[in-house]
Formats: sequence, structure tokens, C-alpha cells
Amino acid sequence: MHGENDFSRLELSLPAARRNYRYFRGLLRPSTKMLVLVKANAYGHGAVEFASMMQQEGVDYLAAALPVEGLELRRAGISVPILILTSGTDFFPEMIDARLEPGIPNLYTLEALCSCLKERGIKDYPVHIKLDTGMHRLGFMPDELPALFGFLKEHPELRVASVYSHLAASEDPAEDEFTIGQIRLFEQGAAALTEAIGYRPLWHVLNSAGIERFPQFQHDMVRLGIGIYGISAMPGVRLSPVASLKVKVLQVKSLTEGTVGYGRHGIVASAGTRIATIPVGYADGINRHLGCGRASFSIRGHRAPTIGNICMDMCMLDVSGIECEPGDTVTIFGSDPPVSELAGILGTIPYEILTSVPRRIERIIVRK
Repeated sequence: MHGENDFSRLELSLPAARRNYRYFRGLLRPSTKMLVLVKANAYGHGAVEFASMMQQEGVDYLAAALPVEGLELRRAGISVPILILTSGTDFFPEMIDARLEPGIPNLYTLEALCSCLKERGIKDYPVHIKLDTGMHRLGFMPDELPALFGFLKEHPELRVASVYSHLAASEDPAEDEFTIGQIRLFEQGAAALTEAIGYRPLWHVLNSAGIERFPQFQHDMVRLGIGIYGISAMPGVRLSPVASLKVKVLQVKSLTEGTVGYGRHGIVASAGTRIATIPVGYADGINRHLGCGRASFSIRGHRAPTIGNICMDMCMLDVSGIECEPGDTVTIFGSDPPVSELAGILGTIPYEILTSVPRRIERIIVRK
């Protein structure tokens, strides 16, 4: 467990989050509602901390993936409406007590919820109906809608708060024909549902990339995910990274021979090498494939490459030629290097890097 002496922390910039929020807000009509996703511990940023920031900013909805995530937010005093995207059926009593609003992908889930609501004598409970328009992960298929409409008409326990779908490739211009097809299919299903129940719930289909690339389809609400955290789908758009993973140097030593780290893969140069050891490893989301010089981190305005294998709780940097000492701050990702750089090295996406930072790394909100 990290302690105060090594002070590994994920700094969350409130001003950066606000800038990103206002950038996306500026792409929308004033009447369009904004939902911000805080699932997976707010994409690794810290769900409670980030949800608090968004609540202060006046967000209309939050969304989490699992009931346990929503319950954590409620216990922390988050009061805005929360959509649970993957509600399952096992936690409906707890969700109802916490006024969490389930996403409903099929009749099985809807029937289980209705049974729980009937037992409690509850009517008009808000639910969110998910339509499958081509992602083929969760949601009602078009041929399942008549049965859904009939069920909704017969059960006053339910009130449809929104109808939504998920775009599979909205960031990719090569897939725009497919994306437009998804949106049109969503609009058809949402219109049919609205007519069947006799009132209009919120319609929402755009994710972060969709907000940037298809704002003409913003409907009643949009869902802002990775964009709020500083990743844009548009070339040339530079959003502000919200998270910066920073650690302090534990020890610096000079070597004239030998090897560094497990497996002896870090080779000391013939002219000698200065090594700085820092207190993060693969248990902190620093993927082992970033070792052996494949990545470099920032210290005193210079880049220091990794040397040797990444350990579980530590890794080593080659700081030859860099004036540094124990206690100096090293930036793993943030403005330099950006998280997208590490993702590129690993052949993955920034989401995976961000969500890999575990809870043992303290989250700190930077307000200025």
C-alpha cells in the first residue's frame, strides 16, 4: 500500500474537466440535457470525486455500469439522477431504495423489476429502455418491440424516463453510413415507443464521438463519456487531460556495470547509468509492456525511459544526464506524456490505460 512518503497520486483537474464539459456543452442546444458517464470508477479517475465535480457543474444525469457503482455514489451523497446501464436483476430492492434508474434491455429484466415494484406498491418508477440498433450487445431488437409496448401499457409500476441506443463506430468516418443507419433505426424505434406509451421520454443515442461528429442528432439528451476526461474523436481538437498520474522518486543510484530488474533485462551502459526507482508498477496500471525502454516518463522537464522490467509495485527509469534526486515528481501520464502516447505504445485505447489505475492510488482534486 502506498503511503505519504512515496505519495503516488492521480491528480484530477477540476478546471480541465470544466473546459471539456463546456466544449461539449457548446456543441449542443441549450435545451439538450447532458448525461456524464462515471462507470468503471469514472474511467479510472475516481467515481465519487468526479461525480461530485459534475454535480457541482450542473449535469442532468450520471450513468454507472453496475448497481454497486450507483450505490457507492448515493452513499457518498450524490443526488442527481443515476442511470444504471447494466442493472441485471439481483439488486432491484437496493436500487429502488437508492432511487437508481435501471437500463432495461429485455422483457426478462423488466418483468423482474415489475415484480419487485408490485411487492412494494410502487408506481411510475423511472426506467430506461435500450434498443439494439446494430451494436448487438444489449437491447430490444426491432421485432421485440410490440411485446415491449404491450407490457409497458399493462404495468403502471413503470414510467419510461428515456429510450436510448449505443453507437458502435461513431468515431470512424469509414463507418458513417452504418452509424447513420443506427441513428435512423433508433429514431424509428423511439418514435414507435413514444406513440405506444402516449408520452415522450428522453431520447438519447450520441456518445462523445457522436456529439462531436453528429450534433444534428442530439435529440433530448447526449451521453458524454471519454470526452469529458480529455479524449477527442476529432483530429486537431485538443481537449484538456483531466487525470495526471504522478509519483515521487524513491531512490537514485549510479551504476557502472551490471543489470537492472527482474530477468536482468535492463543492461547498464559501459559508460555508466543513473537509475531512479519510482513506486508504481503493473499493480498500478503500468503495463509490463512499457518496460525495457519502450516508454518514457517526465521528470524535471525531461523524458526518462524505463529500464528493465516493470515490477509489481515499482519500476526503474534511466535518468542518465538528468539532474534528479529522491522526492522529485515523475509524471507517468498527463499533459506530458499524454495517455494516448502510452496507449499507442501498447496498441490499445486510452480507456484501458485510465481504467487500469487501481484504487490504491489516491485521487486528489486540483481546483486551480
